[in-house]
Amino acid sequence: MGGVSFDGGSPPPSYPGKLTPYVLLTVLAGAAGGLIFGYDLGISGGVTSMAPFLEKFFPDVYERQQSITSTNQYCKFNSPTLQLFTSSLYLAALFASLAAGEVTKKFGRRISMMMAGFIFLFGAALNAGAVHLSMLILGRILLGIGIGFANQSVPLYLSEMSPYNYRGRFNICFQLMITIGILCANLINFGTAKISGGWGWRLSLGLAGVPAVIILIASFFLSDTPNSMVQRGREIEAKALLKRIRGVDDVDAEFNDMLAAKNEADLVESPWRNLFGTKCYRPQLAMSILIPFFQQFTGINVIMFYAPVLFQSLGFGSDASLISSVITGVVNMFATGVSIYGSDRWGRRSLFLEGGVQMFIFQSLIAGLIGWRFGVSGNVTDIPFWFAAVVVVCICVYVMGFAWSWGPLGWLYPSEIFPLEVRSAAQSVTVAVNMAFTFIVGQCFLSMLCSMKYGLFIFFAIFVAVMTLFCYFFMPETKNIPIEEMTQVWRSHWFWKRFMNEPNDPVIKAIAMNKLRDRV
Repeated sequence: MGGVSFDGGSPPPSYPGKLTPYVLLTVLAGAAGGLIFGYDLGISGGVTSMAPFLEKFFPDVYERQQSITSTNQYCKFNSPTLQLFTSSLYLAALFASLAAGEVTKKFGRRISMMMAGFIFLFGAALNAGAVHLSMLILGRILLGIGIGFANQSVPLYLSEMSPYNYRGRFNICFQLMITIGILCANLINFGTAKISGGWGWRLSLGLAGVPAVIILIASFFLSDTPNSMVQRGREIEAKALLKRIRGVDDVDAEFNDMLAAKNEADLVESPWRNLFGTKCYRPQLAMSILIPFFQQFTGINVIMFYAPVLFQSLGFGSDASLISSVITGVVNMFATGVSIYGSDRWGRRSLFLEGGVQMFIFQSLIAGLIGWRFGVSGNVTDIPFWFAAVVVVCICVYVMGFAWSWGPLGWLYPSEIFPLEVRSAAQSVTVAVNMAFTFIVGQCFLSMLCSMKYGLFIFFAIFVAVMTLFCYFFMPETKNIPIEEMTQVWRSHWFWKRFMNEPNDPVIKAIAMNKLRDRV
Protein backbone atom coordinates (compact mmCIF):
# COMPACT_ATOMS: atom_id res chain seq x y z
CA MET A 1 0.00 0.00 0.00
CA GLY A 2 2.90 2.36 0.66
CA GLY A 3 4.78 1.60 -2.56
CA VAL A 4 5.25 3.93 -5.50
CA SER A 5 5.61 3.83 -9.25
CA PHE A 6 6.38 6.68 -11.60
CA ASP A 7 3.67 8.12 -13.79
CA GLY A 8 2.79 5.98 -16.74
CA GLY A 9 4.61 3.00 -15.28
CA SER A 10 7.95 4.33 -16.56
CA PRO A 11 11.06 3.44 -14.61
CA PRO A 12 12.84 6.14 -12.63
CA PRO A 13 15.49 8.02 -14.61
CA SER A 14 19.10 6.87 -14.40
CA TYR A 15 22.41 8.67 -14.87
CA PRO A 16 25.62 7.30 -16.41
CA GLY A 17 28.53 6.84 -14.05
CA LYS A 18 30.47 4.36 -11.99
CA LEU A 19 31.73 3.94 -8.46
CA THR A 20 35.10 5.71 -8.40
CA PRO A 21 37.83 5.43 -5.76
CA TYR A 22 37.58 9.19 -5.27
CA VAL A 23 33.90 9.18 -4.33
CA LEU A 24 34.42 6.09 -2.15
CA LEU A 25 37.16 7.78 -0.12
CA THR A 26 35.23 11.04 0.00
CA VAL A 27 32.07 9.40 1.30
CA LEU A 28 33.93 7.36 3.93
CA ALA A 29 35.79 10.46 5.12
CA GLY A 30 32.55 12.45 5.27
CA ALA A 31 30.78 9.66 7.14
CA ALA A 32 33.40 10.01 9.89
CA GLY A 33 31.18 12.84 11.14
CA GLY A 34 29.04 10.13 12.72
CA LEU A 35 31.89 9.20 15.07
CA ILE A 36 31.39 12.23 17.30
CA PHE A 37 27.69 11.50 17.78
CA GLY A 38 28.28 7.80 18.40
CA TYR A 39 31.15 8.35 20.80
CA ASP A 40 29.05 10.64 22.95
CA LEU A 41 26.08 8.27 22.93
CA GLY A 42 28.34 5.52 24.23
CA ILE A 43 30.57 7.44 26.60
CA SER A 44 28.02 9.30 28.72
CA GLY A 45 26.28 6.20 30.09
CA GLY A 46 29.57 4.55 31.07
CA VAL A 47 30.91 7.66 32.75
CA THR A 48 27.74 8.15 34.77
CA SER A 49 28.14 4.62 36.14
CA MET A 50 31.68 5.33 37.45
CA ALA A 51 31.78 5.88 41.21
CA PRO A 52 34.54 8.59 41.21
CA PHE A 53 32.60 10.64 38.65
CA LEU A 54 29.35 10.33 40.61
CA GLU A 55 31.07 11.13 43.91
CA LYS A 56 32.55 14.35 42.50
CA PHE A 57 29.59 15.74 40.55
CA PHE A 58 26.50 13.84 41.75
CA PRO A 59 27.07 12.93 45.42
CA ASP A 60 23.39 12.21 46.09
CA VAL A 61 23.37 9.52 43.39
CA TYR A 62 26.68 8.14 44.68
CA GLU A 63 25.33 7.82 48.20
CA ARG A 64 22.21 6.09 46.96
CA GLN A 65 24.33 3.72 44.87
CA GLN A 66 26.41 2.79 47.90
CA SER A 67 23.33 2.00 50.00
CA ILE A 68 22.16 -1.50 50.80
CA THR A 69 21.56 -3.80 47.85
CA SER A 70 17.87 -4.23 48.63
CA THR A 71 17.06 -0.66 47.62
CA ASN A 72 14.59 -0.16 44.77
CA GLN A 73 16.53 -1.06 41.61
CA TYR A 74 14.24 1.05 39.44
CA CYS A 75 15.10 4.28 41.30
CA LYS A 76 18.78 3.65 41.99
CA PHE A 77 20.06 6.37 39.64
CA ASN A 78 17.09 8.75 39.61
CA SER A 79 18.50 12.29 39.62
CA PRO A 80 17.38 15.37 37.63
CA THR A 81 20.94 16.78 37.57
CA LEU A 82 22.36 13.47 36.32
CA GLN A 83 19.75 13.45 33.57
CA LEU A 84 20.63 17.07 32.76
CA PHE A 85 24.28 16.08 32.27
CA THR A 86 23.26 13.55 29.64
CA SER A 87 20.45 15.47 27.95
CA SER A 88 21.86 19.03 27.90
CA LEU A 89 23.95 18.09 24.88
CA TYR A 90 20.87 17.30 22.82
CA LEU A 91 19.11 20.54 23.69
CA ALA A 92 22.17 22.43 22.46
CA ALA A 93 22.24 20.28 19.31
CA LEU A 94 18.61 21.18 18.65
CA PHE A 95 19.29 24.92 18.43
CA ALA A 96 22.65 24.43 16.70
CA SER A 97 21.05 22.38 13.93
CA LEU A 98 18.72 25.27 13.07
CA ALA A 99 21.66 27.66 12.73
CA ALA A 100 23.61 25.01 10.82
CA GLY A 101 20.93 24.97 8.14
CA GLU A 102 21.79 28.52 7.08
CA VAL A 103 25.54 27.87 7.26
CA THR A 104 25.20 24.71 5.18
CA LYS A 105 23.15 26.50 2.54
CA LYS A 106 25.30 29.64 2.23
CA PHE A 107 28.80 28.21 2.73
CA GLY A 108 28.45 24.55 1.83
CA ARG A 109 28.25 21.20 3.58
CA ARG A 110 32.03 20.98 4.14
CA ILE A 111 32.24 24.20 6.19
CA SER A 112 29.52 22.96 8.55
CA MET A 113 31.44 19.72 9.06
CA MET A 114 34.60 21.69 9.79
CA MET A 115 32.81 23.83 12.36
CA ALA A 116 31.42 20.68 13.98
CA GLY A 117 34.93 19.32 14.51
CA PHE A 118 36.27 22.57 15.99
CA ILE A 119 33.43 23.06 18.47
CA PHE A 120 33.28 19.40 19.52
CA LEU A 121 37.04 19.38 20.15
CA PHE A 122 36.79 22.39 22.46
CA GLY A 123 33.85 20.84 24.33
CA ALA A 124 35.79 17.59 24.85
CA ALA A 125 38.72 19.51 26.35
CA LEU A 126 36.41 21.40 28.69
CA ASN A 127 34.75 18.20 29.89
CA ALA A 128 38.04 16.41 30.48
CA GLY A 129 39.27 19.25 32.67
CA ALA A 130 35.99 19.89 34.50
CA VAL A 131 36.27 20.75 38.18
CA HIS A 132 32.68 21.85 38.72
CA LEU A 133 29.26 20.72 37.50
CA SER A 134 28.68 23.99 35.59
CA MET A 135 31.93 23.46 33.69
CA LEU A 136 30.81 19.94 32.87
CA ILE A 137 27.43 21.12 31.57
CA LEU A 138 29.06 23.89 29.49
CA GLY A 139 31.32 21.32 27.88
CA ARG A 140 28.29 19.18 27.10
CA ILE A 141 26.57 22.16 25.48
CA LEU A 142 29.58 22.73 23.20
CA LEU A 143 29.58 19.05 22.30
CA GLY A 144 25.90 19.42 21.44
CA ILE A 145 26.58 22.37 19.14
CA GLY A 146 29.21 20.29 17.33
CA ILE A 147 26.80 17.37 16.96
CA GLY A 148 24.06 19.70 15.69
CA PHE A 149 26.32 20.94 12.88
CA ALA A 150 27.58 17.44 12.03
CA ASN A 151 24.17 15.76 11.99
CA GLN A 152 22.75 18.53 9.84
CA SER A 153 25.50 18.48 7.20
CA VAL A 154 26.88 14.93 7.00
CA PRO A 155 23.69 13.09 5.85
CA LEU A 156 23.14 15.77 3.18
CA TYR A 157 26.77 15.50 2.09
CA LEU A 158 26.57 11.73 1.72
CA SER A 159 23.23 11.76 -0.13
CA GLU A 160 24.46 14.36 -2.63
CA MET A 161 27.91 12.86 -3.26
CA SER A 162 26.72 9.28 -3.71
CA PRO A 163 25.68 7.80 -7.07
CA TYR A 164 21.89 7.38 -6.92
CA ASN A 165 22.09 3.57 -6.93
CA TYR A 166 24.60 3.59 -4.05
CA ARG A 167 23.00 6.39 -2.04
CA GLY A 168 21.40 4.11 0.53
CA ARG A 169 24.49 2.13 1.49
CA PHE A 170 26.80 5.17 1.44
CA ASN A 171 24.48 7.30 3.55
CA ILE A 172 24.18 4.46 6.03
CA CYS A 173 27.95 4.70 6.52
CA PHE A 174 27.04 7.68 8.73
CA GLN A 175 25.07 5.35 11.02
CA LEU A 176 27.87 2.77 10.81
CA MET A 177 30.29 5.39 12.09
CA ILE A 178 27.82 6.18 14.91
CA THR A 179 27.84 2.51 15.92
CA ILE A 180 31.65 2.37 15.73
CA GLY A 181 31.78 5.45 17.95
CA ILE A 182 29.42 3.80 20.45
CA LEU A 183 31.49 0.59 20.50
CA CYS A 184 34.79 2.47 20.93
CA ALA A 185 33.26 4.46 23.78
CA ASN A 186 32.04 1.27 25.50
CA LEU A 187 35.47 -0.34 25.23
CA ILE A 188 37.19 2.81 26.52
CA ASN A 189 34.78 3.02 29.45
CA PHE A 190 35.50 -0.60 30.33
CA GLY A 191 39.22 0.18 30.43
CA THR A 192 39.13 3.58 32.14
CA ALA A 193 36.77 2.34 34.87
CA LYS A 194 39.65 0.19 36.14
CA ILE A 195 42.18 3.04 36.37
CA SER A 196 43.24 3.62 39.96
CA GLY A 197 43.14 7.15 41.32
CA GLY A 198 39.61 7.90 40.14
CA TRP A 199 40.53 9.93 37.05
CA GLY A 200 39.48 7.42 34.41
CA TRP A 201 36.33 9.38 33.64
CA ARG A 202 38.49 12.34 32.53
CA LEU A 203 40.22 10.14 29.96
CA SER A 204 36.87 8.83 28.70
CA LEU A 205 35.50 12.34 28.22
CA GLY A 206 38.75 13.75 26.85
CA LEU A 207 39.12 11.08 24.18
CA ALA A 208 36.03 12.55 22.53
CA GLY A 209 38.58 14.89 20.98
CA VAL A 210 39.87 12.04 18.78
CA PRO A 211 36.77 11.73 16.55
CA ALA A 212 36.59 15.54 16.53
CA VAL A 213 40.12 15.71 15.11
CA ILE A 214 39.25 13.03 12.54
CA ILE A 215 36.29 14.96 11.11
CA LEU A 216 38.23 18.23 11.35
CA ILE A 217 41.15 16.88 9.31
CA ALA A 218 38.82 15.16 6.85
CA SER A 219 36.86 18.35 6.23
CA PHE A 220 40.03 20.20 5.16
CA PHE A 221 40.62 17.70 2.34
CA LEU A 222 37.04 17.02 1.24
CA SER A 223 35.46 18.77 -1.73
CA ASP A 224 31.98 20.19 -1.40
CA THR A 225 29.06 18.53 -3.20
CA PRO A 226 28.19 19.46 -6.81
CA ASN A 227 24.63 20.21 -5.69
CA SER A 228 25.85 22.71 -3.11
CA MET A 229 28.23 24.32 -5.63
CA VAL A 230 25.43 24.73 -8.16
CA GLN A 231 23.19 26.21 -5.46
CA ARG A 232 25.88 28.81 -4.71
CA GLY A 233 26.47 29.73 -8.38
CA ARG A 234 29.66 27.75 -9.01
CA GLU A 235 28.38 25.77 -12.00
CA ILE A 236 31.70 25.29 -13.84
CA GLU A 237 33.43 23.87 -10.75
CA ALA A 238 30.38 21.75 -10.00
CA LYS A 239 30.35 20.12 -13.44
CA ALA A 240 34.09 19.39 -13.29
CA LEU A 241 33.67 17.82 -9.85
CA LEU A 242 30.66 15.80 -11.04
CA LYS A 243 32.75 14.32 -13.86
CA ARG A 244 35.41 13.40 -11.36
CA ILE A 245 33.17 11.72 -8.82
CA ARG A 246 31.10 9.87 -11.46
CA GLY A 247 34.16 8.79 -13.48
CA VAL A 248 32.62 9.71 -16.86
CA ASP A 249 32.46 12.80 -19.08
CA ASP A 250 28.79 12.37 -19.94
CA VAL A 251 27.19 13.96 -16.89
CA ASP A 252 24.87 16.31 -18.77
CA ALA A 253 21.64 14.62 -17.68
CA GLU A 254 22.49 14.72 -13.96
CA PHE A 255 24.00 18.19 -14.18
CA ASN A 256 20.97 19.57 -16.04
CA ASP A 257 18.73 18.18 -13.30
CA MET A 258 20.88 20.02 -10.75
CA LEU A 259 20.54 23.26 -12.74
CA ALA A 260 16.79 22.76 -12.97
CA ALA A 261 16.67 22.17 -9.20
CA LYS A 262 18.66 25.38 -8.68
CA ASN A 263 16.25 27.33 -10.91
CA GLU A 264 13.37 26.01 -8.84
CA ALA A 265 15.27 26.88 -5.65
CA ASP A 266 15.80 30.45 -6.89
CA LEU A 267 12.03 30.87 -6.96
CA VAL A 268 11.90 30.23 -3.24
CA GLU A 269 12.82 33.42 -1.38
CA SER A 270 12.32 31.99 2.10
CA PRO A 271 12.95 28.23 2.40
CA TRP A 272 11.64 28.17 5.97
CA ARG A 273 8.38 29.96 5.14
CA ASN A 274 7.82 27.81 2.07
CA LEU A 275 8.70 24.61 3.90
CA PHE A 276 6.02 25.20 6.53
CA GLY A 277 3.57 27.23 4.46
CA THR A 278 3.48 25.58 1.04
CA LYS A 279 1.19 22.60 0.64
CA CYS A 280 3.43 20.70 -1.79
CA TYR A 281 6.08 20.17 0.93
CA ARG A 282 3.63 18.68 3.45
CA PRO A 283 4.42 15.02 2.66
CA GLN A 284 8.18 15.43 3.09
CA LEU A 285 7.72 17.71 6.10
CA ALA A 286 5.53 15.10 7.78
CA MET A 287 8.28 12.52 7.25
CA SER A 288 11.03 14.84 8.47
CA ILE A 289 9.13 15.35 11.74
CA LEU A 290 7.61 11.92 12.34
CA ILE A 291 10.62 9.76 11.42
CA PRO A 292 13.04 11.33 13.97
CA PHE A 293 10.20 11.46 16.52
CA PHE A 294 9.49 7.77 16.10
CA GLN A 295 13.21 6.97 16.00
CA GLN A 296 13.67 8.33 19.51
CA PHE A 297 10.51 6.73 20.83
CA THR A 298 11.71 3.30 19.84
CA GLY A 299 13.53 3.60 23.17
CA ILE A 300 16.92 2.93 21.56
CA ASN A 301 18.74 5.80 23.24
CA VAL A 302 17.58 4.45 26.58
CA ILE A 303 19.62 1.36 25.71
CA MET A 304 22.57 3.21 24.16
CA PHE A 305 23.40 6.16 26.37
CA TYR A 306 22.09 4.65 29.59
CA ALA A 307 23.18 1.04 28.91
CA PRO A 308 25.61 0.64 31.84
CA VAL A 309 23.25 2.48 34.19
CA LEU A 310 20.31 0.45 32.91
CA PHE A 311 22.12 -2.85 33.41
CA GLN A 312 23.19 -1.82 36.90
CA SER A 313 19.61 -0.85 37.66
CA LEU A 314 18.62 -4.36 36.60
CA GLY A 315 20.97 -5.77 39.20
CA PHE A 316 24.07 -6.44 37.10
CA GLY A 317 27.43 -5.73 38.73
CA SER A 318 29.57 -2.80 37.62
CA ASP A 319 31.86 -4.85 35.35
CA ALA A 320 28.97 -6.95 34.08
CA SER A 321 27.02 -3.85 33.10
CA LEU A 322 29.93 -2.43 31.11
CA ILE A 323 30.56 -5.79 29.42
CA SER A 324 26.88 -6.04 28.51
CA SER A 325 26.95 -2.58 26.95
CA VAL A 326 30.04 -3.59 24.93
CA ILE A 327 28.14 -6.64 23.66
CA THR A 328 25.18 -4.52 22.55
CA GLY A 329 27.63 -2.12 20.89
CA VAL A 330 29.19 -4.94 18.86
CA VAL A 331 25.76 -6.20 17.83
CA ASN A 332 24.71 -2.68 16.85
CA MET A 333 27.77 -2.19 14.64
CA PHE A 334 27.57 -5.50 12.77
CA ALA A 335 23.79 -5.37 12.33
CA THR A 336 24.17 -1.97 10.63
CA GLY A 337 26.07 -3.84 7.91
CA VAL A 338 22.81 -5.59 7.00
CA SER A 339 21.27 -2.22 6.19
CA ILE A 340 24.31 -1.21 4.15
CA TYR A 341 23.89 -4.37 2.10
CA GLY A 342 20.11 -4.32 1.84
CA SER A 343 18.89 -0.72 1.67
CA ASP A 344 19.53 -0.42 -2.09
CA ARG A 345 18.52 -4.04 -2.78
CA TRP A 346 15.46 -4.67 -0.60
CA GLY A 347 14.42 -1.04 -0.20
CA ARG A 348 14.02 1.32 2.74
CA ARG A 349 10.38 0.51 3.40
CA SER A 350 10.78 -3.24 3.81
CA LEU A 351 13.62 -2.74 6.32
CA PHE A 352 11.54 -0.21 8.27
CA LEU A 353 8.69 -2.70 8.51
CA GLU A 354 10.75 -5.76 9.43
CA GLY A 355 12.76 -3.84 12.00
CA GLY A 356 9.61 -2.44 13.58
CA VAL A 357 8.04 -5.88 14.01
CA GLN A 358 11.26 -7.29 15.47
CA MET A 359 11.68 -4.42 17.93
CA PHE A 360 8.06 -4.66 19.08
CA ILE A 361 8.33 -8.38 19.82
CA PHE A 362 11.56 -8.19 21.78
CA GLN A 363 10.80 -4.98 23.63
CA SER A 364 7.59 -6.62 24.81
CA LEU A 365 9.61 -9.64 25.94
CA ILE A 366 12.03 -7.36 27.85
CA ALA A 367 9.08 -5.71 29.60
CA GLY A 368 7.64 -9.10 30.50
CA LEU A 369 10.93 -10.45 31.85
CA ILE A 370 11.65 -7.38 33.98
CA GLY A 371 8.09 -7.24 35.24
CA TRP A 372 8.15 -10.92 36.15
CA ARG A 373 11.47 -10.72 38.00
CA PHE A 374 11.32 -7.24 39.59
CA GLY A 375 7.59 -6.66 39.85
CA VAL A 376 6.52 -3.19 40.92
CA SER A 377 8.71 -2.90 44.01
CA GLY A 378 12.04 -3.43 42.22
CA ASN A 379 13.53 -4.88 45.40
CA VAL A 380 15.68 -7.74 44.13
CA THR A 381 19.01 -8.73 45.65
CA ASP A 382 19.98 -11.72 43.51
CA ILE A 383 19.89 -11.94 39.71
CA PRO A 384 20.48 -15.49 38.39
CA PHE A 385 22.89 -15.85 35.49
CA TRP A 386 20.29 -17.34 33.14
CA PHE A 387 17.97 -14.38 33.67
CA ALA A 388 20.76 -11.88 32.98
CA ALA A 389 21.72 -13.79 29.84
CA VAL A 390 18.14 -13.86 28.52
CA VAL A 391 17.70 -10.13 29.11
CA VAL A 392 20.96 -9.36 27.29
CA VAL A 393 19.97 -11.62 24.36
CA CYS A 394 16.57 -9.93 24.06
CA ILE A 395 18.18 -6.49 24.17
CA CYS A 396 20.70 -7.57 21.50
CA VAL A 397 17.98 -8.85 19.14
CA TYR A 398 16.05 -5.62 19.74
CA VAL A 399 19.19 -3.62 18.95
CA MET A 400 19.70 -5.68 15.78
CA GLY A 401 16.22 -4.75 14.58
CA PHE A 402 16.93 -1.07 15.17
CA ALA A 403 20.42 -1.23 13.65
CA TRP A 404 19.26 -2.39 10.24
CA SER A 405 16.10 -0.29 10.10
CA TRP A 406 15.24 2.80 12.14
CA GLY A 407 18.84 3.55 13.10
CA PRO A 408 20.42 4.17 9.70
CA LEU A 409 17.24 4.73 7.70
CA GLY A 410 16.03 7.33 10.17
CA TRP A 411 18.89 9.51 8.91
CA LEU A 412 18.94 8.34 5.28
CA TYR A 413 15.27 8.71 4.41
CA PRO A 414 14.73 12.37 5.44
CA SER A 415 18.01 13.46 3.83
CA GLU A 416 17.03 12.19 0.36
CA ILE A 417 13.37 13.20 -0.01
CA PHE A 418 13.49 17.02 -0.17
CA PRO A 419 14.01 19.17 -3.28
CA LEU A 420 17.07 21.39 -3.35
CA GLU A 421 15.21 24.65 -2.60
CA VAL A 422 14.30 23.56 0.93
CA ARG A 423 16.74 20.67 1.49
CA SER A 424 19.06 22.39 3.95
CA ALA A 425 16.21 23.88 6.01
CA ALA A 426 14.37 20.56 6.01
CA GLN A 427 17.43 18.66 7.23
CA SER A 428 17.67 21.17 10.06
CA VAL A 429 14.08 20.32 10.98
CA THR A 430 14.93 16.61 10.99
CA VAL A 431 17.95 17.09 13.25
CA ALA A 432 16.11 19.53 15.53
CA VAL A 433 13.20 17.14 16.03
CA ASN A 434 15.62 14.27 16.62
CA MET A 435 17.58 16.24 19.20
CA ALA A 436 14.43 17.61 20.86
CA PHE A 437 13.05 14.16 21.55
CA THR A 438 16.48 12.76 22.41
CA PHE A 439 16.63 15.52 25.03
CA ILE A 440 13.15 14.69 26.32
CA VAL A 441 13.89 10.97 26.56
CA GLY A 442 17.30 11.59 28.12
CA GLN A 443 15.94 14.08 30.64
CA CYS A 444 12.99 11.93 31.65
CA PHE A 445 14.16 8.33 31.35
CA LEU A 446 15.55 7.71 34.82
CA SER A 447 12.55 9.41 36.43
CA MET A 448 10.17 7.48 34.18
CA LEU A 449 11.94 4.21 35.03
CA CYS A 450 11.53 5.01 38.73
CA SER A 451 7.80 5.80 38.38
CA MET A 452 6.65 3.51 35.53
CA LYS A 453 8.85 0.52 36.43
CA TYR A 454 8.83 -2.17 33.72
CA GLY A 455 5.84 -0.39 32.17
CA LEU A 456 8.33 2.00 30.58
CA PHE A 457 9.31 -0.69 28.09
CA ILE A 458 5.65 -1.32 27.28
CA PHE A 459 5.33 2.44 26.70
CA PHE A 460 8.07 2.35 24.06
CA ALA A 461 6.73 -0.87 22.53
CA ILE A 462 3.39 0.82 21.86
CA PHE A 463 5.18 3.58 19.94
CA VAL A 464 7.05 0.94 17.91
CA ALA A 465 3.72 -0.63 16.92
CA VAL A 466 2.26 2.74 15.89
CA MET A 467 5.27 3.76 13.81
CA THR A 468 5.34 0.40 12.01
CA LEU A 469 1.70 0.87 10.97
CA PHE A 470 2.56 4.40 9.83
CA CYS A 471 5.33 3.05 7.59
CA TYR A 472 3.03 0.43 6.10
CA PHE A 473 0.36 2.91 5.06
CA PHE A 474 2.22 6.17 4.39
CA MET A 475 5.88 5.56 3.52
CA PRO A 476 6.74 5.40 -0.21
CA GLU A 477 9.83 3.57 -1.44
CA THR A 478 12.81 5.72 -2.47
CA LYS A 479 15.49 3.21 -3.45
CA ASN A 480 17.34 3.78 -6.77
CA ILE A 481 15.59 7.09 -7.45
CA PRO A 482 17.87 10.08 -8.26
CA ILE A 483 17.74 12.68 -5.51
CA GLU A 484 16.66 15.52 -7.83
CA GLU A 485 13.79 13.35 -9.19
CA MET A 486 12.40 12.48 -5.76
CA THR A 487 9.35 14.77 -6.09
CA GLN A 488 7.77 12.20 -8.43
CA VAL A 489 7.63 9.72 -5.54
CA TRP A 490 5.12 11.91 -3.74
CA ARG A 491 3.14 12.74 -6.87
CA SER A 492 2.57 9.00 -7.40
CA HIS A 493 1.73 7.96 -3.82
CA TRP A 494 -1.91 7.01 -3.09
CA PHE A 495 -2.20 9.42 -0.13
CA TRP A 496 0.42 12.14 -0.56
CA LYS A 497 -0.40 12.98 -4.19
CA ARG A 498 -3.34 15.09 -3.00
CA PHE A 499 -0.84 17.67 -1.70
CA MET A 500 1.31 17.83 -4.83
CA ASN A 501 -0.73 19.84 -7.36
CA GLU A 502 -0.88 23.19 -5.64
CA PRO A 503 -0.67 26.27 -7.94
CA ASN A 504 2.04 27.75 -5.70
CA ASP A 505 4.23 24.66 -6.10
CA PRO A 506 7.68 26.03 -7.07
CA VAL A 507 8.16 23.05 -9.40
CA ILE A 508 5.03 23.90 -11.38
CA LYS A 509 6.10 27.55 -11.47
CA ALA A 510 9.53 26.62 -12.79
CA ILE A 511 8.05 24.44 -15.55
CA ALA A 512 5.72 27.27 -16.60
CA MET A 513 8.59 29.76 -16.66
CA ASN A 514 10.75 27.44 -18.74
CA LYS A 515 7.94 26.94 -21.27
CA LEU A 516 7.43 30.70 -21.50
CA ARG A 517 11.17 31.23 -21.96
CA ASP A 518 11.29 28.63 -24.74
CA ARG A 519 8.47 30.40 -26.62
CA VAL A 520 10.29 33.71 -26.44
